[in-house]
Amino acid sequence: MAKKADKKKKQAKTPKMRWTVRLRRWLARGLVGVVALVVLWVFLYAVVNPPTTPYMIAEARRLDGVDREWVPIKDIAPEMRRAAVAAEDANFCLHWGFDMGAIRAALDDGAVRGASTISQQTVKNVYLWQGRSWPRKALEALLTPLVEAAWTKERILEVYLNVAEFGEGIFGVDAAALHYFGETASGLSAGQASLLAAILPDPKGRSAAQPSDFVQRRARAIRDGAATIRADGRADCFGAGS
Repeated sequence: MAKKADKKKKQAKTPKMRWTVRLRRWLARGLVGVVALVVLWVFLYAVVNPPTTPYMIAEARRLDGVDREWVPIKDIAPEMRRAAVAAEDANFCLHWGFDMGAIRAALDDGAVRGASTISQQTVKNVYLWQGRSWPRKALEALLTPLVEAAWTKERILEVYLNVAEFGEGIFGVDAAALHYFGETASGLSAGQASLLAAILPDPKGRSAAQPSDFVQRRARAIRDGAATIRADGRADCFGAGS
């Protein structure tokens, strides 16, 4: 009798157990599907230009449109490429997505900005959302090595310069060059490129057309840094070396 009771008890639990197993399988398959879609998305943008970004969509809704025109990297002045890298990530050609030296220095100084590489910023701008939060930083940390593996350095910089914000409603270096200087991205001078790079950390609070004393000093430092990375080979990986 006891054995029959135990058998009935086990049989009573079987449907619930089967449902739990099925649920776990569905969750596992769903997780694998999400990961596969993300990987496909990353590899797709290695050859296909991102049509927009989450932040652009939000700003377009807020401002009733944004100004942006995609331009291939070959049509972006080498001066602009070097200036952006000198300003935001001088060791861009030397790291695999994370500049560990800059991260340690930022932690020692208690700073937040300065440790984020161009690769990380590109991942944030293209795939994620703005603002500081641990979930976003965690996703950024997971996606950055994948982007580094799937894209060339030249492609990373090309996408970065085409999605970066240069002013309210102004996205991409071509739109910025036209807005501030009446110039195309290919025609930017070293001085103009340095001014554009100087406003990248605070595009809504700084102007390349009417630069403050701080922006002018920053632009001069960037111009010197751009010359340095050209001379020492740190501009070679994105086609702007000597």
